[in-house]
Amino acid sequence: MQHPTLRRTRFLLLAGLFVSSALAQDRRRPNVLLIVSDDQRPDTIHALGNASIDTPNLDRLVKGGAAFTRAIAPIPHCTPSRAEIMTGATTFQNKSSPFGKVIDAKMIYWGTTLRQGGYHTWYSGKWMNDGSPKTRGGYEETSALFSAGGAGGRDNLTYPTSHNGQTVTGYTGWTFKTDAGKAELEKGVGLTPITDRHIADGAIALINRRSAQPFFLHVNFTAPHDPLHLPPGYEKKYDPAAMPLPPNFLTAHPFDHGNAGQRDELMLPVPRDPLAVKGEIAAYYALISHMDEQIGRILAALEAAGQDKNTIIIFTSDHGLGLGSHGLMGKTNMYEHTIGVPLLMAGPGIPQNQRLSAQMYLRDLYPTVCELVGLPIPKTVEGKSMVPVLQGRVAQIYPEVYGYWHRAELPAPVPVQRMVRTERWKLIYYSNLDRYQLFDLANDPYERRDLSADPSHEETRAELRTRLEAWFKPRIELLAAAPAKRKS
Repeated sequence: MQHPTLRRTRFLLLAGLFVSSALAQDRRRPNVLLIVSDDQRPDTIHALGNASIDTPNLDRLVKGGAAFTRAIAPIPHCTPSRAEIMTGATTFQNKSSPFGKVIDAKMIYWGTTLRQGGYHTWYSGKWMNDGSPKTRGGYEETSALFSAGGAGGRDNLTYPTSHNGQTVTGYTGWTFKTDAGKAELEKGVGLTPITDRHIADGAIALINRRSAQPFFLHVNFTAPHDPLHLPPGYEKKYDPAAMPLPPNFLTAHPFDHGNAGQRDELMLPVPRDPLAVKGEIAAYYALISHMDEQIGRILAALEAAGQDKNTIIIFTSDHGLGLGSHGLMGKTNMYEHTIGVPLLMAGPGIPQNQRLSAQMYLRDLYPTVCELVGLPIPKTVEGKSMVPVLQGRVAQIYPEVYGYWHRAELPAPVPVQRMVRTERWKLIYYSNLDRYQLFDLANDPYERRDLSADPSHEETRAELRTRLEAWFKPRIELLAAAPAKRKS
């Protein structure tokens, strides 16, 4: 019989080996850094073909990772799009649409899943959904949280006008807040030229914790959302006269797309003045370049902390923007410049310097990361993992993708837009006019030739309409079965 002391020593050695092995496995699990911009078109990264803009740090991610060139924000409106990112589910399932609706309590958040999987879950930056990151997002701590309220009656007194003298109508009364919820009024009220610098500071402070646990850090910048306040040193970054107009620029949209009176569309008068649009583009690019500088600071902090090789980095936006394309200035439309988003991924398990044309949704990021870090995907998630695409095992997951927007509570008759896009074709439906548009994206990437009335494409239109109606029918029925009013 073995001596009790020897048995105890052997047990402790085996236990130590087990703990060491478990810790080693935890160390191998990568961190996740999710960076989301606001209102950023998909064609605003230098390395992906825009020679007029400087984005050196995003270019680094393009070279060091994979760019999904056909990713979409299926509902191009701020809060419901962000709700899809956090829940991995459509707005029909998570109940967040239209703007500002309460997310269904049944949803399991991305932050919650990673937190339960052993991650620190941190949040920095803009918050627009109901509740707060700690009560509604699964995040355990915030740093440089920028959200509504806390101004004590002060509304954008620091910067009441935009770069072109327009009265500011966005972010009125917004403030930065500590993790305990105290307003940091010294950082300004409303959006300022250095709001994104403060957000980056908050993210860097969290990275500098250098915790033994892996972290999930969600950073939401405000750029390039209006008001377009030019950051210090960026006032003359871009010459408006040298800015090219979008290839599909129009002075006015050819018809009412169902949201002509929306706030963004009132930013500039109709007909659109090309010189005024160029001025907006120059300011918009300046904000993106300033944000790119802040991203560089965050990447440098990762490197200084020794975490750059063990962090999955994702950059995307909540949706794009019109900015003169098709005569539109805002979002809430189904054109490529607005449903399309930049989407970059780099880090462990991600191929380098790859351009991937597989269609994907923003809600697919959640299950993709779960698979990459080895965590189960909750049943409430509707998105699909894109890991098979990243690994080169398949070229695409979705033969077609769908987009949607509506202005008021469904299922009552309200103006809606519906979209289906295959590898080649796109069909858009406008309920307020009972009108369709059909585009051949392979031969008309800027959507300048509507083929919906062309008899030679009648069969294509009919097929796409059938797909569109089949996809939306059960989702509209899901909303119809839900209570008209939901409590938070």
